[in-house]
Amino acid sequence: MSNISFFAILKNSDHIKSILENLPGMPGVYQFFDKSDKLLYVGKAKNLKKRVSSYFHKEQHVSGKTAVLVKQITDIKFIITETELDALLLENNLIKKHQPRYNILLKDDKTYPWICIKNERFPRVFYTRNKINDGSQYFGPYASVKMINVLLDLIHQLFKLRNCNLVLSEENIQKKKFRLCLEYFVGNCLGPCVGLQTEEDYNANIESIRQILKGNINQVIRYLESNMQTLAQKLEFEKAQVIKDKLDILERFKSKSVIVNPNINNVDVFSIISDENYGFVNYMKVINGAILQSQTIELRKKLDESDSQLIAFAITELRQRYESDSKELLVNVIPDSLPEELECTVPKIGDKKHLLSLSEKNARYYMLEKLEQYDKVNPDHKINQLMDKMKTDLRMQVQPRRIECFDNSNFQGTNAVAAMSVFINGKPAKKEYRHFTIKTVEGPDDFASMEEVIYRRYKRVLEEKQPLPELIVIDGGKGQLNAALASLEKLGLRHQIQTIGIAKKLEEIYYPSDPVPMYLDKKSETLKIIQQLRDEVHRFGITHHRNKRSRSFLQSEILEIPGIGPSTFEKLMIAFKSVKKLKESTEEEIEQVVGKQKAGIIHSYFQKLKSTADETH
Repeated sequence: MSNISFFAILKNSDHIKSILENLPGMPGVYQFFDKSDKLLYVGKAKNLKKRVSSYFHKEQHVSGKTAVLVKQITDIKFIITETELDALLLENNLIKKHQPRYNILLKDDKTYPWICIKNERFPRVFYTRNKINDGSQYFGPYASVKMINVLLDLIHQLFKLRNCNLVLSEENIQKKKFRLCLEYFVGNCLGPCVGLQTEEDYNANIESIRQILKGNINQVIRYLESNMQTLAQKLEFEKAQVIKDKLDILERFKSKSVIVNPNINNVDVFSIISDENYGFVNYMKVINGAILQSQTIELRKKLDESDSQLIAFAITELRQRYESDSKELLVNVIPDSLPEELECTVPKIGDKKHLLSLSEKNARYYMLEKLEQYDKVNPDHKINQLMDKMKTDLRMQVQPRRIECFDNSNFQGTNAVAAMSVFINGKPAKKEYRHFTIKTVEGPDDFASMEEVIYRRYKRVLEEKQPLPELIVIDGGKGQLNAALASLEKLGLRHQIQTIGIAKKLEEIYYPSDPVPMYLDKKSETLKIIQQLRDEVHRFGITHHRNKRSRSFLQSEILEIPGIGPSTFEKLMIAFKSVKKLKESTEEEIEQVVGKQKAGIIHSYFQKLKSTADETH
């Protein structure tokens, strides 16, 4: 293998090199083992030599998890198969048996129920969770007992079958070993145990049941219609009416089951919905346009597997579980690798697209339900996921559990203020919000104002030994960010707290010492949190600024009254809360606050204003 360049073939193992050199270019399954001979990973391959060697190429761009796997490999074993399909099935069985650490984990350990047609004379039909290799026929598995009960109820409405476990051999019946039981007298059984129902008649019913369970309802309907017409021609109307009742039951069942064009026959539908850690795959088996079986499984990612890889694994598992022989597959993601004899398509329009959309809806609801259940059991799970996502997106060393965001506000250079919003674990902590009145800056200087506010905020935090945030967000571009950093530098916090700026126009994220801004995905949770922080600090800051401006304006109006100073104004505002209420008050009410002389001056002033306004109108 001189033409293959390896990246750190585990400890330069000659053993591994020798195996790679002698791998066959045939389909099969490969297994990776560690130094303790523990199975790490099972994989399938159309060409064992190419697939296994690819793990050790320098040019192979593998994920971090795959690199960790490769470093542990000390032995490789492989099994050659006749076809790629055989490799798929063998891989699936080995994974289920050994559950290797680095393989996709199928999050389901249930034994699913089946409907059994027992291999016996006068077969019983019942549901079971144990498949026995005794020649009986099993239909399923079914994702829920509810679906089985619907089918069994339909069967019992249509056909009178025995439910006893008597051995109904011809000899036993002839010897009259059995007596009629209550089931016969209440009309649930036709008495085959005493020869009242022939084996031929009973087996005809069993064949109809087989067709129903296979989804061939139309075939059963045609058979019953033919019998009904024959009986009607013989003038056996009561028997014909019994069959008519059965047909009505079947038609109602069919109308609930058929959802698309009945010409869509023997099709498997698969769809996948996934997040960072899990994949949820829904499977629907469709015969004659009716969904016979449907199940959603949960897969846990181990090596950052793609949706193509996950759905390929699920297709193999579910087709094997449901014993599907369909050659046509409808999917929302083309599988990573499947046998050539299977035709995979992603429908874009029509009834097949409708089927796929229904499958996707089932997968999505299942995912939401599972994640909601998990969040209830582990309420910190969702928060941890969000924090991890933000940590990655914002290139941080720690989770941003506490974030503080700052913004300045002024009006034509007056009443300069600033505000701070605070988010803890991704949620607003409104009790932690703060207002700042700018004290040292004259005129509209956003940079100097930001520098003052940041210095005052974190100087106090240090003095009072309050918790520092993991992230500071500055509403503004490079200028405001650099001003904030200057204050953090003075306080010795520059390299202790991650600080970023966000520019409003294009939602650009600025980092210290990085001239090129970063753009987050517009749909990402990280950007949404930062936007919420900014919106909150805007709202909080603007409200404070308006109040300050309003108070300043009102104060200047009152102070224009001769003989009224700041202390009198303060007394009036404490008593009346607003200038509007002051204007509406009587002279006697004002006198109780500031005395008779000043009350007369104030009341006269407001009366003159009112007279002037009336004359103007």
